[in-house]
Amino acid sequence: MPVLQISRQPDALAWFDTVKGRSVLAAEQQVIGAAFAARPARQPWLWLASAFTSQSDREPALAAPPGSVLLRPFRDRYTGSIQCTLPLPLADESVGNLIVQHVLDDEREGLLEECERVLEPGGRLWLFALNPWSPYRARWCRSGLAARDAHYWHLRLRRLGLQPCDSDVAYLGPVWRPAAAVPRVPSRLRVACVMEVEKRTAALVPPAPVGRHWQAGAATA
Repeated sequence: MPVLQISRQPDALAWFDTVKGRSVLAAEQQVIGAAFAARPARQPWLWLASAFTSQSDREPALAAPPGSVLLRPFRDRYTGSIQCTLPLPLADESVGNLIVQHVLDDEREGLLEECERVLEPGGRLWLFALNPWSPYRARWCRSGLAARDAHYWHLRLRRLGLQPCDSDVAYLGPVWRPAAAVPRVPSRLRVACVMEVEKRTAALVPPAPVGRHWQAGAATA
């Protein structure tokens, strides 16, 4: 489907720092907390957030596992645990699991590819994105953000070798107004969707055993 907003504003992600945007992030905290609890990793987590839900720009309200790297985009740079640009100053396959929380909703380029590079095989990535079918889109329609549907994200993720896990796309958050009680409505009308994918590598095929061919003949002295 077409993008809701074509032009990218340098500060489009600042919308998540507003009351309307923070309501979206707050609705996702339970899912992120469950991911932290369910997937203890030998290697650090990387949490990329469009905004943190506390007053500090460096620390989110939800405690990340020890050793996690927390980054927030600001224009073409990233701030938080470290200050950097792309490519991320992280070694290949050095991250155990990844949270990508709306940092791609401004159509920034190169970041998803970097996420695949730093994620270890068997590691998982949770991608949170705005839902273009939600009535809540009226709250962000002039912010410069661009919403894509889940099918678009699944295609991009698969091209990078990131395969969906058993669970399907989940929809969460408000439908009409921030912090409003949500009536019984189809889940696809909620403001955000989340996809859980895993980095899988092709299994190595062992070489075929080499048969031994014995040549009949007289033994030499």
